[in-house]
This record gives sequence, structure tokens and C-alpha cells, in this order.
Amino acid sequence: MSQSKNVLHRAAVIAAITLTSIAVTGCYVVPVQPDGRPYPGQVIVSPQPVVAAPVFAPPPAAPALANLRLYPTNDAASRVGVVSGQVVNMLDGRGQFSVTVGAETFTGEATRTPNKSNAGVASGAGSRGGFLTCQYTMSSPTQGVGTCSLSSGAEFRMHIGG
Repeated sequence: MSQSKNVLHRAAVIAAITLTSIAVTGCYVVPVQPDGRPYPGQVIVSPQPVVAAPVFAPPPAAPALANLRLYPTNDAASRVGVVSGQVVNMLDGRGQFSVTVGAETFTGEATRTPNKSNAGVASGAGSRGGFLTCQYTMSSPTQGVGTCSLSSGAEFRMHIGG
């Protein structure tokens, strides 16, 4: 046999072995009794392998953005008027907020109170040295109410959402 015929013959044998291996490869499920013996009777083999659908974890929740408004509740706050800002609820018991009162911008964090899933406190530092403290209760991830006090003595009623 010439060398090229020999190579072709080997390739044909390898192809035949490969195709035979693929044809008999598969996953067979044989039902067995509790003691391990197979059930008597015929075993039906599915021509198509059973493939389970992939299970995907749900994507993490995206932070929820909400507007907030502070309404004056005393004379010091009345001189400032209604104040607007934003809060980002990280949906894990924490949040971040920013609000500008007069010429001072306050930024800070909000944290849920332990053992109270909808109530929390927020604290912020001002760009001119002041500070802001708030207590709040959330009715949803983007709606809630509370009170805020500034280091200047101004007090506000806070509305989140809307």
C-alpha cells in the first residue's frame, strides 16, 4: 500500500471509531428499587439527552433615586424657605443625600435603625462648617417622611419622593 493510501486508511479508521464513540455516548438513567436492583421490564431511552435549563441569579437591585423637600417648621427655617435635594437609597439599609440650604450644601449618609426596617437617621456635613441631622420613616424605597434640624437652629419637616 502506498503512503498516501495508508494515511487515508488510518484517517478512515479514526473517523469510524470517532463516529461510533459519539453514537454510543450518552447519559442513561436506569430506575432502581430502594435496594439498588433495577426494576423489571423495559427501559425506555430518550433519543435526546435531557438538559436542565440554566439557573440565573437575579441581578442586584439598582439603587433608588428620590427627590426630597424640606419644609420650614420654625422661624429660623422660614427665613430659608422650602429646600430641595436628592437621596439615593442603596436598598441595603443605607443611603446618601445632598441638599443645599441657603448658601451651604449638605452631604451625608442615612442609615436604618436596627430592628426597625423602615425607620432611620441621617447626618450630613455642610460645605461651610454646619451640620444637619434627620430622623425619617420610609413607606417604600422612594417615599418617606421625617424631621431635620440644622446646626443654625432651623428645623424642617422632610418629605421624600414625589
